[in-house]
Amino acid sequence: MKPNHGAPKCVARLQSEVSVMAENREKARGRPGRKPAENAAASSVQVLDRSLKLLELVAEADGAVLTDLADQADMAPSTVHRLLTSLAQHGMVAHDGETGAWTIGVKAFEIGTAYLRFRKLGTISRPFLKQLMEVSGETANIAIEEDGDVVFISQAESHAPMRAFFRPGRRGPIHASGIGKAILSTWADSQIEVLLGGRSLQHFTDKTRDTLPMLLIDMAEIRSRGWSIDDEEHTLGMRCVAAPIFNEYGEAIAGISISGPAVRLPDEKVAALGPIVRAAAEELTKVMGGRLKRS
Repeated sequence: MKPNHGAPKCVARLQSEVSVMAENREKARGRPGRKPAENAAASSVQVLDRSLKLLELVAEADGAVLTDLADQADMAPSTVHRLLTSLAQHGMVAHDGETGAWTIGVKAFEIGTAYLRFRKLGTISRPFLKQLMEVSGETANIAIEEDGDVVFISQAESHAPMRAFFRPGRRGPIHASGIGKAILSTWADSQIEVLLGGRSLQHFTDKTRDTLPMLLIDMAEIRSRGWSIDDEEHTLGMRCVAAPIFNEYGEAIAGISISGPAVRLPDEKVAALGPIVRAAAEELTKVMGGRLKRS
């Protein structure tokens, strides 16, 4: 008996008809089939899940070839190659052409060290924040610089009824923040111009340094003084004194500050607190293994 080569086509056609009939039944019951946008979203999530799984496997293996990764991930080698190529374009993995091994990329390393820096800074800074809060009676904060903004990661909140509060994770404008300006002051004017020259500096109050020339004048004063002042530049009635924290390369990666109502932080108190905040920043830099930047 000759094999029936038409059977697979019949089966496929029958399966297709059954699928259409099932979808029509769902629609009749008020449950329409998935929309194209929903299908696209589900597909995107699946790609992300698979990519993250591969990234995890590459990290664990410390160098693995494509076939091994495909076996471990239970994916087709062609799919694994496509996902790895996309990850490599973003610097998350790297490929050795001679051995064929895939390893973790520089960008993944940068993300990992950023997380470690966040955890390390948040933990080590606690006693410094508490001490500054007790000395000043005001809220002490610590924040990092990220993509031209400041991100607050921890604080020791004042016990006063009226006080400053910065939720961890909150982002702030670098040009209208005590910590932001403290970090900027460690950069050359040319670097500041590259970062902020192409963007509009948001105006918050009449005291906001919302033009590059005004900000650069402020930078010169901060460098001479050794600490920055947010003089109601973001929020009327609130002042801040801040100083930068440096990493092992002498780069300012964060800042520590004291913030409170302007009525409790007059000029003479700000002048007295400035050196205290700067000393705390320098000591925290040393404890973290950082290196102070020399003028």
